[in-house]
Amino acid sequence: MRILGLTGSIGMGKSTTAKMFEEAGVPVYDADATVHRLYEGEAVAAIEAAFPGTTINGKVDRKLLSPKVVHDAGAMKRLESIVHPMLRAHHQKFLDDAEKSGAPVAVVDIPLLYETGGENRVDAVVVVTTEPDVQRERILARDGMTPEKLDAILAKQLPDAEKRKRADFVVDTSHGLDPVRVRVREILEQVVKLPLRRA
Repeated sequence: MRILGLTGSIGMGKSTTAKMFEEAGVPVYDADATVHRLYEGEAVAAIEAAFPGTTINGKVDRKLLSPKVVHDAGAMKRLESIVHPMLRAHHQKFLDDAEKSGAPVAVVDIPLLYETGGENRVDAVVVVTTEPDVQRERILARDGMTPEKLDAILAKQLPDAEKRKRADFVVDTSHGLDPVRVRVREILEQVVKLPLRRA
């Protein structure tokens, strides 16, 4: 089985691209969705213990947690030390299940793939991109997003140009959904011919 890492900066159309892989019958692991589930179950007690007052009705409230970690590197490390081991276990189970199902390709959708050395754990990387003005427009249309918040998020992410340079495949979402669907099919045809690369 080939493992494809899917990544891209915020607002590039990564979730849409992940859906296209799913539509093509490929198992897709979504790191963000897994974090959401952890914040509603497995991780709640540990996060409340580390960051008192950040949970409501047995769920982590991101609006309460975010200000405690977003500008504090030590707090962010503490949060990651709780969440990352749980994420790794879920990730491994997904890969085991995909392998057992006989899938030729599995996609792992990981926003900070390059930033966390994740490219060493996949066979090829797909980077999703779009025009910078389209990206800003998409993100600033989101609830609660401000230019300052956006700049803080982008500061943590490898620049788009660098990601594209390191990618095995690039998907451009600037021109609507149809070209993305075509590109996904092309990638799936090509990736099964690639050698296994992951460490």
